[in-house]
Amino acid sequence: MIKKHRMLSLTLIGLLALSLTACGSGESKPSAAGAAGESKYPEKPLVVVAPSGAGGGWDKTARSVAKVLGEAKLVEQPMTVENKPGGGGVVFMAQYATQDKKNDYRLFVNSPPILINNLKKEGNSPYGYKDTTPLAQLTKDYGALVVPADSKYKDLKSVLDALKANPDTVIVAGGSAPGSMDHLVAVLPAYKAGIDPKKVKYVSYDGGGQAMTALLGGNADVIATDASSVGEYVKAGKVKVLAVSAPKRLEGILKDVPTMKEQGLDAEFNIWRGVFGPKEMTADAKAYWETKLKALHESEAWKKELQANSWEADYLGSTEFATFLGKQETLVKDMLTALGMAK
Repeated sequence: MIKKHRMLSLTLIGLLALSLTACGSGESKPSAAGAAGESKYPEKPLVVVAPSGAGGGWDKTARSVAKVLGEAKLVEQPMTVENKPGGGGVVFMAQYATQDKKNDYRLFVNSPPILINNLKKEGNSPYGYKDTTPLAQLTKDYGALVVPADSKYKDLKSVLDALKANPDTVIVAGGSAPGSMDHLVAVLPAYKAGIDPKKVKYVSYDGGGQAMTALLGGNADVIATDASSVGEYVKAGKVKVLAVSAPKRLEGILKDVPTMKEQGLDAEFNIWRGVFGPKEMTADAKAYWETKLKALHESEAWKKELQANSWEADYLGSTEFATFLGKQETLVKDMLTALGMAK
């Protein structure tokens, strides 16, 4: 009898232990799933910085991104845009890379100057894309070499021939300082054609609009500018585009313009725009923005925004974007070195 009682007690104890183990296991599973799968980010308002004044490409991109993310309800927290001009983005990067390197609530937009400013000798930034977390490339544009409609230069070859014969006879202009993006686009074909880019007579203006005014006023023979900015001048019959730095011909008003590659030069330059976060961004925040920016790219509202601004979509996720930046950094460094402007 005692033996039976003892066996019954042991059985009950075993069943109770098994029951408690099952209960404990059942309670821990939801808890673990919640910890791994539920991020509270973002918990407060967000800021997108345009490292420039109002009205430029960075500003328009930042405002379009914030607008569509909010209106499409892809991001529920309020988003504001801040302008931080100074040194073509140099002033902002000095602050961001040091003071905001862990700030998940502060993003910014940029384009090739984040590479150029870090690599050039004069007015450079000690900080580049490796001091950030690249999140997504959203749009692309290309460089264009433009002449007046009545120019004696009818194609890219005639310009290069003139530069080879006597570089001083060709005035090339752009809307940014020596060593910056327009300058690189301006000398790219000469560099690829074996012409010393230091001999190209480059004149800088404060913005693409002023460079175009100089061209139409007879103060420049050729200008380097964004392909997306010349359509109205082409339609009005005021200018002719000799080449674009794209891998293939563009659509729309510039569909008949040959690429530099078509004209025998291994030359290509993508004027991209993308979104960046801080270098020490948390995994939760990075994953959140990768998802949201991909959804932005796929949304109808973003497609309308692209059309309204004459932008071309070119989405790259975080990993692909970082790889692309490394490749373009090599091209920029090579060109700045050839110009004697690399640090």
